[in-house]
Formats: sequence, structure tokens, C-alpha cells
Amino acid sequence: MKEITRIVDVFNQINFSERKAALATVVWVEGSSYRRPGARMLITDDGRWEGAISGGCLEGDALRKARQVMIDRQPMVVTYDTMDDGANSFGVGLGCNGIIDVLIEPIDPADPNHPVAVLHEFVQKRDVRALATVLSSETPDLAPGARFVLTAQENTAPDWLVDDMQEVLAVGKPLTRAAETGSGAVQVFIERIDPGIELVIFGAGYDVVPVARLARDLGWAVTVTDDCVAHLAPKRFPVATCVLYADRAAVLDQLTITNRTAAVLMSHNFNYDKAVLQALLATDVPYIGMLGPRKRFEKMQAEFEKDGLIFDDDGLERVHAPIGLDIGAETPDEIALSIIAEVRAFFTKRSGGFLKDKSGPIHERQSGNANPVTTR
Repeated sequence: MKEITRIVDVFNQINFSERKAALATVVWVEGSSYRRPGARMLITDDGRWEGAISGGCLEGDALRKARQVMIDRQPMVVTYDTMDDGANSFGVGLGCNGIIDVLIEPIDPADPNHPVAVLHEFVQKRDVRALATVLSSETPDLAPGARFVLTAQENTAPDWLVDDMQEVLAVGKPLTRAAETGSGAVQVFIERIDPGIELVIFGAGYDVVPVARLARDLGWAVTVTDDCVAHLAPKRFPVATCVLYADRAAVLDQLTITNRTAAVLMSHNFNYDKAVLQALLATDVPYIGMLGPRKRFEKMQAEFEKDGLIFDDDGLERVHAPIGLDIGAETPDEIALSIIAEVRAFFTKRSGGFLKDKSGPIHERQSGNANPVTTR
């Protein structure tokens, strides 16, 4: 989300009376690569770029290819093979051990369907969407660069593409594949883009500041709420998306809970956290994290039972207490890193262990046909 937002912001600052621009998008990866399908880079003809398609080794060549795309006004798919260090033409041993296809498209700001326009719409709506981009086409009425969008409220996709887009929307794994339209074959890249995690922090003590800052650095939406107005001085949380003063008994009336919401309780006030936890357990919020020792949570559970409040095991399983990954954190900044890492691991369904202990590749392999596009 952060990279897309930044690309849109930079695009809106370009003076197209003097400059030309192109968008590069990773559309296929076989083997290993630093960036995955969906990574983007906005390039202008004066040699500047925003975003990245690799760890820095491919950007220079992509810039040169992009200049040609701007001149020709035709999209191009470029294949980078980093499998063989001795055979690559970049002058350095990349060692990435992968094959990467990159779609580079010219941008005509006068065209309402240019490749950044759909990203701009996404940033405004902040919805979850499947986005399909045509990479090559044998049918005259469907040009490379054509795009289709599928959301819960919108569908611009043709019938032959809907099932694949629905699968990507549900699972989240990108797909590159050949398809038959009835009037010719096409190659299409389908990805899911979403606005990321929505972090709601209950409590506004000094140790909340690094949590909010780190979450915003990652592009998450961050709400900080407390029932003590003195804690909510805007200068303490300049990076927060929202700073909300609300009574503990009614705070959820002013918040929207989605399947991307992470609720983190950091007030250090037992009664406040207990009241908020009771309210959260009655919602569908997928993640609840609470600062403090395990015995603190167990005491809350005992008081719930004493008050006749019974929560099932599935509901209580959502509570992560104590919150955070075990990284030996001591300082507020280290604790913030531990908290943010656990929230990220939860939503990506990862264990948070050492990558050296992981069997197999770091990333799941992309679905579809290997190196599917005729390239140059």
C-alpha cells in the first residue's frame, strides 16, 4: 500500500508538458527474486524513479528500456534471467537465482485508463481488489495493457476471466496464465491489491509512539484511542491516521472493524483494557494483542467468568497475551518491533521463525505458466 500510494503521489507531481513517464511492474517470477509479482516502479525520462522491481540490480536496465517504451508508446515485457551469474549482461554477479518478467508501459496522462489511474482509484477507495492486466494478445479488440477490476462491489472482467480473478481475490496468490477469449489467445497477469493492515491501538502512553510510527512506516492505517484526553496530544502522534478520544464503554461505536483490523491494548490500565477486551471479544476482529504478562489476561478471564461472561475458545484464541514475537525486546522501540512483527506474521499466516530453519523457498511459487510471454 505504501509503495502504491507513493507512486500515485509522485505521478501527480510530474509536469507532463516537459516529462514522459512509464510504469514497470513485475508480472512473473520463476525461482528467487528480491521483489515479488506486483512490485512496481514509476520511471520518468529524466532518469528518476519511485518504487523498485528488485534490490537495485535491475532498475538501471529497466530505466533504459522504459525510455524506449516512452518513445515507441508501446508496452514491452522484459525478461531478466539471474540464474547464471556468468551469462547475465548487467556486469555484476547477481546471484538471485531467478527469472523475472517485467511489464513496462508508457503513461499517457490524457488517457483515463492509463496504468496509474487504477492505482489512484484504489488509493482513494482503499478496497480489496483483484486486478488483471493483459500482457499479450492475439485478439484485435484486446490490447496489451488492458485492465480489468474485480471487487465486492465492482466487476469489469469478461466472463472468461472472472473465475480466475475470483480465485486470486479469495486466496491472494498472484496468477500469470494463458487464456482463450473466443476470438484469440491472451496472456494475463492477475494480482490482488489491498490497503493493508488497519492497526487500532487502545491506550496512548509513551510506549505507543514507536508502535504507531513503525506501523505508519510500513504504510498501515493507524488509529490511536484513549479515554484520557491529556494522552492524545496531536504532537505525540503526528503520524497516526486518526487520534480518537472516546470513553472505554463506547469506543467501538466510533470504529470500523474489518478482517484486516488488528486491535492492540497498551493502556497499562487493567480496568480500561478489560472493558475494551470485553467489547472486542463480541466483534469479529481477527487479531487482539495485549501488552503485559499472561497472568494479567488470566485475571481478566477469571473476572469475566465471575461476572457470568462466557467466551468460547475460538474467541479467546484471537487474544495474543502477552503480545509480540520473542526477540529479546527490552526498550520501547524493540518492543514496538516485536509487536509489529507478530501482527504482520499473523496476517500473512507465518510462524515468525528464522528463515534459515524454513524448508523450501522463502516465498510461495507463482501460479501459471513459466516465463509465459514473448519478450524482448
